[in-house]
Amino acid sequence: MPDTSVMIRDTAKKLLDEKRVDLIIGFERGTLPLRSTPCFVRRSEETERLIWNASCENNLARYLRGRKEKVGIVAKGCDTRSIISLIKEKQVAREQLFIIGVPCHGMIDRRKIEARFDGKEILEADEETERLILKGSDFTEIVNKAEFLHNSCNICSYKNPVIYDILIGDRVEEEQGIDEYEEVKEFEAQPADKRWQSFTNEVSKCIRCYACRNACPLCYCQECFVDSPQPQWIGKTTNLSDTSIFHIVRAFHTAGRCVDCGACDRACPMGIDIRKLTKKIERDVKELFHYQAGVNLEDVPPLAAFSLDDPQQFIR
Repeated sequence: MPDTSVMIRDTAKKLLDEKRVDLIIGFERGTLPLRSTPCFVRRSEETERLIWNASCENNLARYLRGRKEKVGIVAKGCDTRSIISLIKEKQVAREQLFIIGVPCHGMIDRRKIEARFDGKEILEADEETERLILKGSDFTEIVNKAEFLHNSCNICSYKNPVIYDILIGDRVEEEQGIDEYEEVKEFEAQPADKRWQSFTNEVSKCIRCYACRNACPLCYCQECFVDSPQPQWIGKTTNLSDTSIFHIVRAFHTAGRCVDCGACDRACPMGIDIRKLTKKIERDVKELFHYQAGVNLEDVPPLAAFSLDDPQQFIR
């Protein structure tokens, strides 16, 4: 079977040679094992830098806004859903993009790997279809890749790109019957004081670095509400009141837009479980408005439309 990285390189080279795109956004090898980094290629001879593996976790849709040139982008399922949301919000034009869709088997969570090896330094990592071969100065260990996937990958319902111009590789069989809201339901079942305590325990770790906001493809306001001096919506401190408002308002800003790519979760240096809040809002939008973000280009987002059938319990 052809190597996915090779097929991506060949496709990218052809697109650049034929001048069908001016830029390719993909991934290249990082400086450490199990790390890949976003890669921006403008010349066909540079396409050899492009790779694909289970560490290509970034949502590359983050880099589309504001570009004027024709862009080719390597995109997995969650990336393509974010791209659809950006197209709907007129942040990028569909005709401006050439989407190189890649089916995704899930991305590796380095924090889970680090916890498993308890501080041992991994110097080399080789990836096979279902296994990782990890090597250090005094050990070599083979582990099951599926045990170390990101939580968002474990419950992903869109492993295949939902929109693309070319599909690289075979489609992934998507599991049926996964309850992606199981954790949300467990959280909702708790008494209100327990839910609030759980939430405050998480956001109290926040150092207000805004990595979650900066990693999110849909957080693109020219001036974020936390940066506004007039009016000043919240303080700049890490007091619980300020951090709580930041996370609550940011989550509501992504209502009907978040595709659960996990970018915010991965970016957080403090390990805050940001997805629990955004996943709760995603479920509410799905139940109240029968809408999922980024599934197709035709559905109108619920917060961009009005219907007499919309739930109006809040009026009472």
